[in-house]
Amino acid sequence: MPGGEERILRRRISSVQSTKKITRAMELIAATRVVKAQQRAHAARPYANRITGVIEDLAAAGAATEHALLRRSDEIRRVGYVVITSDRGLAGPYNSSVIRAAEREIMAGSREGRDYSLILVGRKGRDYFKFRNYRIDASFEEMSDTPRYADARRLSGEVSDRFISGDVDQVILVYMEFISLGSQKVAVRRFLPLATIEEIAELGGGSAEARAAFEFEPSPAGVLEVLLPRYVESRLFSALLDAAASEHANRQRAMKAATDNAEDLIVKLTRMMNRARQDAITTEIMEIVGGAEALRSAG
Repeated sequence: MPGGEERILRRRISSVQSTKKITRAMELIAATRVVKAQQRAHAARPYANRITGVIEDLAAAGAATEHALLRRSDEIRRVGYVVITSDRGLAGPYNSSVIRAAEREIMAGSREGRDYSLILVGRKGRDYFKFRNYRIDASFEEMSDTPRYADARRLSGEVSDRFISGDVDQVILVYMEFISLGSQKVAVRRFLPLATIEEIAELGGGSAEARAAFEFEPSPAGVLEVLLPRYVESRLFSALLDAAASEHANRQRAMKAATDNAEDLIVKLTRMMNRARQDAITTEIMEIVGGAEALRSAG
């Protein structure tokens, strides 16, 4: 009936308006958080740059070490994958892009006869791989939204212990790299073994040679032995911060798209409701005219 259809459309419009308020609020919250996450990511870079610079100095000073984090296996039999996803959804393609990239890497390794070890950050990645019966060796939660350095240290301990013990021969890091508010991309990078100190020094553009006269106590090798684990932590912390900023940026875009779609749907439903109302009014007028004509004929 026209009147019933109008009531149904009114209820749908009210429901969509309520949804629009929620998505709009989530968009504003995500916009605030992505700015803070971006600032944290930028603030952490000087530390990472500085610790890399110290390693350059150590390399220029002739430091050499057989640290376990630099161990390179002749044959890679098992690869560890550190996959960083979010604890919450409604972030557009953020989680699915990272998970698909990780799954492709696992399948590619399997075709080459390599086993895998999954170390997951975030509930979304854990739920996905658990549902598909992947073997999960470690899982971390409550650190993807606002990561702390303590979280990076805890994750670094788990990853480093598995590598040093020989449980895995290589570690691959899969996460969403934050480039700008409008651009993020999935990064798949070798995390362990670390680059040799010579390779790290080459990344500095050769500036370390000018500082080779620095003196280190107790010795360059001793300092490097302590510094390498901190270098691992800083790299993981940087990846966590990038992933957090990317998550908020993707959620902001997803919620803005949802809000825009809600507005379009409200306009469409309002037109349908107005058309239904006009049909109802026309029907009522026709009924009145028909009744009047019937009474006139009867009189």
